[in-house]
Amino acid sequence: LIMSPAMWKWTCLVSHLLLSTTVSPLGRQQPLHPKRPFITFTGEQAEGNFNHLVVDERTGHIYLGAVNRIYKLSSDLKVLVTHQTGPDEDNPKCYPPRIVQTCNEPLTPTNNINKMLLIDYKENRLIACGSLYQGICKLLRLDDLFKLGEPFHKKEHYLSGVNESGSVFGVIVSYSNMDDKLFIATAVDGKPEYFPTISSRKLTKNSEADGMFAYVFHDEFVASMIKIPSDTFTIIPDFDIYYIYGFSSGNFVYFLTLQPEMISPPGSTTKEQVYTSKLVRLCKEDTAFNSYVEVPIGCEKNGVEYRLLQAAYLSKAGAILAKSLGVGPEDDILFTVFSKGQKRKMKSLDESALCIFVLKKINDRIKDRLQSCYRGEGTLDLAWLKVKDIPCSSALLTIDDNFCGLDMNAPLGVSSMVRGLPIFTEDGDRMTSVIAYVYKNHSLAFVGTKSGKLKK
Repeated sequence: LIMSPAMWKWTCLVSHLLLSTTVSPLGRQQPLHPKRPFITFTGEQAEGNFNHLVVDERTGHIYLGAVNRIYKLSSDLKVLVTHQTGPDEDNPKCYPPRIVQTCNEPLTPTNNINKMLLIDYKENRLIACGSLYQGICKLLRLDDLFKLGEPFHKKEHYLSGVNESGSVFGVIVSYSNMDDKLFIATAVDGKPEYFPTISSRKLTKNSEADGMFAYVFHDEFVASMIKIPSDTFTIIPDFDIYYIYGFSSGNFVYFLTLQPEMISPPGSTTKEQVYTSKLVRLCKEDTAFNSYVEVPIGCEKNGVEYRLLQAAYLSKAGAILAKSLGVGPEDDILFTVFSKGQKRKMKSLDESALCIFVLKKINDRIKDRLQSCYRGEGTLDLAWLKVKDIPCSSALLTIDDNFCGLDMNAPLGVSSMVRGLPIFTEDGDRMTSVIAYVYKNHSLAFVGTKSGKLKK
């Protein structure tokens, strides 16, 4: 559970479900076991922020991505091994990186900010991607963090030039009889010619293989990627897509995003920039990305709109919640945190809401949209990608729950927002993170706040 940046500044705090406060059904906060100590791990101050944390579900070992360092910790936060990732001589304007060819820009000692940390269980390795050299990744052996590979000599190896730790999200799709895939989603920081905003990559068994991180498919006309068109930046100069969360479920991979768009307020003749939270869905087996669909998501309670996505987590419904929602206990539920409004991405308001979505209902909305578009109704509704409205084309075919698109009517946007069910609001201490799981048929959520509190 990642809380606020201040909470993470020097100390990683693991509670083992021991909370400083608990919320009663009436909303009152009560202290819980105030004398039981937290287990803590503190890094060196010079190392800066901790950025990402993953836990090996088989061993309980914790992998911590920091600035210039990767830690492996025991379940009680003892350091088992470390791997240094920086600093090194670099300049963010060097493309390709200076490790590939000479760069005319001045080089300075540059920190390596961990931007993505994933466990590849199948090959027993850690994928650790940093901010140095336009975002190259190391593949480290889980046991001792020995470097198995560090692909850097092809443009496909540069995943993102953004230096912020929350700019990249990856989802591994695993297979029993073939190489896995890695879906990568990233902000592009105004460099769409260098970096696709979303792509699927080969995750080869051999960490030093020439094809590691190559696009799953790439020819002159089609590739396993989506790029932001340069024309989009003439409409919204600071356009980017910020990826908050990603996961796979069934035949699909999903990313939850925050992105700017221009709207005309009621009664106004001029447009203004707001931010919209959207869910993006792709078929796991779609090498041409014809299945790309995005749908706006948000939440409302007592007339207040919560539209700025802060965090999300996929869990199961559990028997009790499932009964109240009219779904099965094993159905996927998205727990999401939104802050109030739409206009202040970087300085979100403190008013926030914890909302839940039934993933099947989102998929049903997408299926309805696909069916109507293939009846020739409406336009593709994807302004940032198509820049102009393109009419849907009619085609006689059956669209079921697992339809993966054709080279027509794609990519596709859903115009109407899917609203989540608000289950808790917080007005003074913005919620910034969430995890959830099922315990004895109950669905439990843990929420971290801006001030570093943990709510159960």
